[in-house]
Amino acid sequence: MNTNPLLTVALITKNEAHQLAACLDSIAPLHCEIIVIDSGSTDNTLKIAQQYGANCHIFSDWQGFGVQRNRAHEFIHTPWVLWLDADERLSEQTCQDILFRLPETPADGRTVFSINRLTIAYGHAIRHCGWYPDRVVRLYPVAHCAYNFDLVHESVQTQPETKIIPLADHVYHETYTDLNQHLNKLMHYTSAWAQQYQGKRQASPISACWKACFSFLRIYVLKKGVLDGKAGLIIAVMGAIYTFVKYTQLWLLNQKSERM
Repeated sequence: MNTNPLLTVALITKNEAHQLAACLDSIAPLHCEIIVIDSGSTDNTLKIAQQYGANCHIFSDWQGFGVQRNRAHEFIHTPWVLWLDADERLSEQTCQDILFRLPETPADGRTVFSINRLTIAYGHAIRHCGWYPDRVVRLYPVAHCAYNFDLVHESVQTQPETKIIPLADHVYHETYTDLNQHLNKLMHYTSAWAQQYQGKRQASPISACWKACFSFLRIYVLKKGVLDGKAGLIIAVMGAIYTFVKYTQLWLLNQKSERM
């Protein structure tokens, strides 16, 4: 039963049937409304969401992560919203911290809350590679904050004077389990990143190569990915691939624009 008048949990989804239930199970202690903004799932995502009492809305005209998240605002009737992804799970301690803090925090835009994501990749908790700690603002007052319009790596816009309070414990980010899944997600991000910076940044295949090499060294050596074992090595290699592809894709888009 949704008895929390202060909070709504919101998610954007597409074909998340394999992992959505675990996410929604983790927020059960919050006893709050659930809003799902779906971009055209063809599996049982919406059916599962509705089984948990979620209010589902479909927007198939994908315009970027920020735009898709902001579409939820018109359906939220509580002062606070907590954003999660379907591959994230709230810990019990984080839930209890939210329940403790919200009643005593005015939803006036002066305070927002961040979560600390601990990524689980290839069966291992990743505590290096530049992936941890991973604090992001996800809990904010609906009337005073929103996401920016970036196509990828979107973030909550706040005022310089806004206080960001870290929530307790971790949110577990159950991410990559195989290379195909990892590659597919990276390729989606590379296209969105290149579109976002088309005509705004310069790139070439040569610069893409040395940036990719530096990316590997940064993740594996400077960010101590070597301490994450084989999973750290995979992440470093995939990070280099991501960097090479996104800058090469940007170069191709810029070349296309110059010929028009």
